[in-house]
Amino acid sequence: MYRILLVDDEILVRDAIKENIDWKSMDCELVGDCENGKQAAEFVQEHPVDIVLTDILMPYMDGMELSHFLHDNYPDVVIVVFSGFGEFEYAKKAIQYGVSEYLLKPVTAMELTGVIQKMKEKVDQIRKEKRKMESLTRTSENYRANAQIIRSKTLEALVNCTVDIQKSLAKLEEMGITLSGCGYRVAVFDIDLYSGMYQIDMEKRQESALMAFVLFNISDEIVTRENAGIVYQEGNNRVCVLFQEKWSRNFNGRIKEICGEIQAELHKVMGTEVSMAIGKWVKNLEELSASHDNAVSALQYRYLIGGNLLIDMEEKHPVQDIDLRESLDKFKEALKSGRKSEMEEKLYSIEEKIKQSLADKSRACMYLQQIIRAADTAGEEVSPDIHRIREERSNLLIQVTEQKSFAKACEIVHEYIMQVYDALTELNTSSGERQARMALDYIQKNYMDPNLSLNDICSYLNISTSYFSTIFKEMTGETFTEVLIRTRMDKAKELLENTMMKNYEIAERVGFADAHYFGISFKKMTGCTPTEYARENRR
Repeated sequence: MYRILLVDDEILVRDAIKENIDWKSMDCELVGDCENGKQAAEFVQEHPVDIVLTDILMPYMDGMELSHFLHDNYPDVVIVVFSGFGEFEYAKKAIQYGVSEYLLKPVTAMELTGVIQKMKEKVDQIRKEKRKMESLTRTSENYRANAQIIRSKTLEALVNCTVDIQKSLAKLEEMGITLSGCGYRVAVFDIDLYSGMYQIDMEKRQESALMAFVLFNISDEIVTRENAGIVYQEGNNRVCVLFQEKWSRNFNGRIKEICGEIQAELHKVMGTEVSMAIGKWVKNLEELSASHDNAVSALQYRYLIGGNLLIDMEEKHPVQDIDLRESLDKFKEALKSGRKSEMEEKLYSIEEKIKQSLADKSRACMYLQQIIRAADTAGEEVSPDIHRIREERSNLLIQVTEQKSFAKACEIVHEYIMQVYDALTELNTSSGERQARMALDYIQKNYMDPNLSLNDICSYLNISTSYFSTIFKEMTGETFTEVLIRTRMDKAKELLENTMMKNYEIAERVGFADAHYFGISFKKMTGCTPTEYARENRR
């Protein structure tokens, strides 16, 4: 029997549904009908319900709020939402609350009957999975009762130095385990799905202990076969191996092969990926915690490069600082000029550099913040109307740092970059205005080059000299030469006012190859020589 609850603030709708559906023929029981979400939430707390049919707009608690409540507190309840035409897109957002079906009002009896049949199948699947989980839980609980858990707890205490080493060794001796290697390494296996990389539901969390049990059994079988060490379980989700060196010099490479075999076998049997890190060699048991911690720290690389890792910490894994300034400048210029493909290429190149650096999460997020700042600067340099862009980033940095993986954080950054790109494209609707702004920016950055010419600007903008001269004059009211000379003279005035540099030094600094010509040009523009200007204005 399938228990159904009806929720709608219109009594005529509730009566019509109650009377026009043949509940018994579908093996269903209408256990209640409520006029708002608040009543329905109270009803579910007191009575078992399999399926909830709910309207969207209701007083006190609407259908979205009810769906949210059920999703958080009664995840096994299947939800069907009714909505009017104007609410339909709004209703679709309820997917985040596990809503299974949406029906557009008015709903016919035939349509509702068909949906209920589909929801019954979903209830059957939920019940089946629940029975499976109960069976798996019993299996897992039986495992915890046997001697293997005692071995795991003893080894965990030995490796983490939480119990006196001699006491741990004596307890292991009682179980027939002797540690007599000339060197030791601790490997840590962590199933990716339960590691915090993903958002998982309650069912997956309950499943994690069982999956760790399967990983333990596979690892124990392979490590025992190779006589390579001892396997133990750490907490509910992790499996560790204490490798002890008894073999030849090739043992180091063989350890990685053993771990790779375990990784492949788990994926074959359960379709699950596991990340593995092998800590560095230590010579005595007192140093085991250092090897263990070394392996645990290596698992953080999953944030940058994803799961299913196999990392040997005896190999070279340099974590290095990277200088992104040149790459960010190129990215910024491409963004400013509207060269989308080039901008995206530079962005992906920067992200790949960050991944290759093997930085920890906080440093990786700092690099992503540099990208965001470069995009903001590009916006400021192109348009004074930057507030339209900044409005989009109120919680951006928080969202970036909250992501479980670097890939997800990059998706948020990409989305913001495209918002900046679209905003700049909209603000600079005139291509002539954009090109004039870019030309002015180019002059500001290159005025000190004595060979700077009109052809250089046009080559940079990829337009003809005649077209450029027309739009530049139209947008600025000046010619290229006039703007260049004025820019150079403004910079010369700053140097004359604030430094003790010689006239020829200033001439060279602002792009004049000939100091005499600089003096003539300066007097022509200001009415006095550089020396006279400095005498009157130097601070």
